[in-house]
Amino acid sequence: MIVVISQGCAANFGDGEKIARILSKKSEVSFEFPEKNVATPAQLEAFYLNVCTVKGNAGAMKLLRKAASTYPNVPIYITGCAPKDFREEAIRVVPQVQFTTLSDLENDPLFIEYLGNAEQDSTRNRSNGNSVREGSITRHKNVLRESPFVGIVNIEEGCLDACAFCSTHLVKGRLHSFAPNDIVDQVQALVDDGCLEIQLTGQDCACYGFDIGTNLAELTQRILTHVNGNYRIRLGMGNPRHVLGYQEALLDCFTDKRVYKFIHIPVQSGSERILKAMNRRHTARDYAALAHAFTERFSKFTLSTDLIVGYPGETAEDFNDTLELLKETRPTVCNITRFVARPGTVAAHLESATSGTRLSSENLAVPDTVKHERSAILAETFQQIALENNREWIGDECTVITEKPGHRSGTTIARNEAYRPVALQGSYPAGKTLRVRITDAEPFALLSY
Repeated sequence: MIVVISQGCAANFGDGEKIARILSKKSEVSFEFPEKNVATPAQLEAFYLNVCTVKGNAGAMKLLRKAASTYPNVPIYITGCAPKDFREEAIRVVPQVQFTTLSDLENDPLFIEYLGNAEQDSTRNRSNGNSVREGSITRHKNVLRESPFVGIVNIEEGCLDACAFCSTHLVKGRLHSFAPNDIVDQVQALVDDGCLEIQLTGQDCACYGFDIGTNLAELTQRILTHVNGNYRIRLGMGNPRHVLGYQEALLDCFTDKRVYKFIHIPVQSGSERILKAMNRRHTARDYAALAHAFTERFSKFTLSTDLIVGYPGETAEDFNDTLELLKETRPTVCNITRFVARPGTVAAHLESATSGTRLSSENLAVPDTVKHERSAILAETFQQIALENNREWIGDECTVITEKPGHRSGTTIARNEAYRPVALQGSYPAGKTLRVRITDAEPFALLSY
């Protein structure tokens, strides 16, 4: 058995599922870490750790140490977002670790064989309706994936930006968009295979197609036109500046009930000065204009964004600009991150200016105590906004699709048409469609009890 564990964003999980499908040609594949009482070292052939280091190496290193200490003689391969500094740290801790990429695996003869047999296998499996669950190994008809009801489709890799704080572009490189017809075929195969939710994902979905003469709105409409079946599309993260060029066409996509009324457009800061220092190439007003366009056209639309607090040189005035932008645009989902320097990035050099490694007349590093204070203020403000947004649903009836067991015993988490999590009273299997009434709300969920 080969174990594939993914971390981070949906794009990384999509790559992890591709890796699993390639490896499944020669062995069983599990997406769950095997504990000692479940598997013996002799049963394990290898670990493939598809890691994420966007917010630092700690999470990836924890996973690596766990695999190496639990099963010391099992080979470990690392894929995913693994920049140079992580590779060096990983080799110091686990000298025998090996690094590979999805591209390396795709060029393996087994993958070529997989492509050759995929269409034949798909036709055969659709005709006999096979669907089995083997321990932690999910095989729903023909397509191996972590969830039988969620299909992850990577539509592009890389980006067109070079944000000063980000290490992802150093690993993934420039934008490479996948062919629209191939994407449509993937979506149709997943829908035919039982997927109710299709996640279009990548490092920056908003610039999809710019290198091949199309865009995300055109791709979405192509899918809606050519893919039949019962499904909903969730659009992945996209930087604001790219959306501006096809804003109206993208807005039109959300009029179709098969598209979740949800968009993730990270702004990172409300300060124009800090955005320039970050090399973000959009303004706070660009983001605000997009936020208003979506939330004004569609009632109870779910706006998601990201904010970084404590970026080198951030002043109290800069932070206040971010706080005011949060209050103005009122997102229902907000990822708040305290700045952590990633080695090799421009921002890492800025923060090191105060440590004697580079001469500077300015004290650019924001003290950790200030970062914690500011992030706490943002979090408190955001949670109040999210609670108020969610309370607007109280009394409404909506159609939801069940997803997983809830945090509270005897509850189930589902998603409504705006991709809001809905906590239901009772235990339901994943993939069940229900009509429910919203009875209450919390900052991070609607309630139907």
